[in-house]
Amino acid sequence: MKKLINDPKDVVAQSVEGFADAHADIVRAEFDPTFVVRVDAPVSGKVGIVSGGGSGHEPLHAGFVGFGMLDAAVPGPVFTSPTPDPILAATKAVDAGAGVLHIVKNYTGDVLNFETAADLAEADGIETESVVIDDDVAVQDSLFTAGRRGVAGTVLVEKIAGASAQRGDSLAQVADMARRVNANVRTMGVALTPCVVPHAGEPSFELADDEIEIGIGIHGEPGREKIALESADRIVDRLLEPILADLRIEKGDNALLLVNGMGGTPLIELYIVYRHAAKVLADRGVTVSRKHVGNVTTSLEMQGASISVLKLDSEFVELWDAPVQTAGLRWGR
Repeated sequence: MKKLINDPKDVVAQSVEGFADAHADIVRAEFDPTFVVRVDAPVSGKVGIVSGGGSGHEPLHAGFVGFGMLDAAVPGPVFTSPTPDPILAATKAVDAGAGVLHIVKNYTGDVLNFETAADLAEADGIETESVVIDDDVAVQDSLFTAGRRGVAGTVLVEKIAGASAQRGDSLAQVADMARRVNANVRTMGVALTPCVVPHAGEPSFELADDEIEIGIGIHGEPGREKIALESADRIVDRLLEPILADLRIEKGDNALLLVNGMGGTPLIELYIVYRHAAKVLADRGVTVSRKHVGNVTTSLEMQGASISVLKLDSEFVELWDAPVQTAGLRWGR
């Protein structure tokens, strides 16, 4: 294992410390317990939004804390859910009296710990809502979840719900917006190589040099099938087929296309993936009016990519285009 780390047990804390210092104009970090919060939080009159989960998926979630997206993010140990205590502390830090929305990826530990934190926050008089993200069409159940997993589509929920909160919508309205986005986004991913979790020091799963895994989760959980390496276009077809079948997107629809790198795949390959995915959608009569290519939900240094398709309506477009200022996304401000 070759990694730029000092001690495996210090990886998350030292990463958060460096992240907060590098983006001190946007965020600040707390370490007892650990969470990252907007530098100007709590924002008076605004619904707070908190997300989080195991570290190792950067820039998700801390990279999306800032104006127009999340108010706080709670990083757990690598690939392990944060406990309720830091989630509660983050919730209190962003509460300005308008309530707090938890955006939770559908992994058992995340769901249980966010539920506990929400109960504790409610007991302290903070109104909360929770939305569980389950955009992964690869499997109904996996080693890590009950039901579909929450993966890269989470970023689209965070951006659009974040813009809803930023314009002053109520807690119920922001939660409804997050649920609407979740209901209209589908994702599927592929792994070309495994990653190495720092404290484990060995690959998290096995793939032969000529094999790929179709439908993996963001921790390398098994997907639909393990097959021989194929062309980029054929792999894109394999990822898009279940997305489009499940989403029921039709000719004349408007879509946002997200091609996400898993951490170890260069942009030159992600743009090849985007090229064919956009062509497939265009051939079906779907207009890709919004698009994003890059690393938004990674799996350490895993090679691979995921494709997300969000069926857009006019309000989604307005909120996606709204100004945002985070480490991971920044435009219009």
